Amino acid sequence: MGNMATEIVAFLLTISGWILVSSTLPTDYWKVSSVDGTVITTATFWSNLWKTCVTDSTGVSNCKDFPSMLALDAYIQVCRGLMIASVCLGFFGAILALVGMKCTKIGGPETTKARLTVISGFHFILSGLCCMTACSIYAHRVTTDFFDPFFVAQKEGYSYSGAASFVTAARNKHSKAVNSLHKEPGEPSRQFGRNAYV
Repeated sequence: MGNMATEIVAFLLTISGWILVSSTLPTDYWKVSSVDGTVITTATFWSNLWKTCVTDSTGVSNCKDFPSMLALDAYIQVCRGLMIASVCLGFFGAILALVGMKCTKIGGPETTKARLTVISGFHFILSGLCCMTACSIYAHRVTTDFFDPFFVAQKEGYSYSGAASFVTAARNKHSKAVNSLHKEPGEPSRQFGRNAYV
């Protein structure tokens, strides 16, 4: 009786893990980046494995699906494949575990049930490894982009008291050039912050 209770608890735990992994796959907020103003957040960029979206300060979201699998970054393709493999392995592992449990009437003799239970265990282990690998790859990419000084897309402008970096100097030079292009003759120079609506 004790073995049966252990099997049932283990089965329920593995099914719970499979449900959590399955619900993680379509989750919207795998990556979130906001462009902050001095008072309010003017834009929030968020993306997952399937689309990228932006939400403005009024709460309106505009989403764009990734156009083509061949045009995707390699890390997104790898994460998609690993997460889908994790869900599939967990599903088949759950079926094999259900058939291999001692409290079920299907599956044949005890030796066959024992083999099915071992195989389902391997399925669950591989499923967990695939999920952890996919999440680790995605998290590594997010942190690498965040700490890369040359990656300026969707980054907030933090003040730095040391010497000006190459990226900051190039950004300031570009901003001055754009402002001078849009200035009418005789109009005073307009300096807008990065987050101003123009």
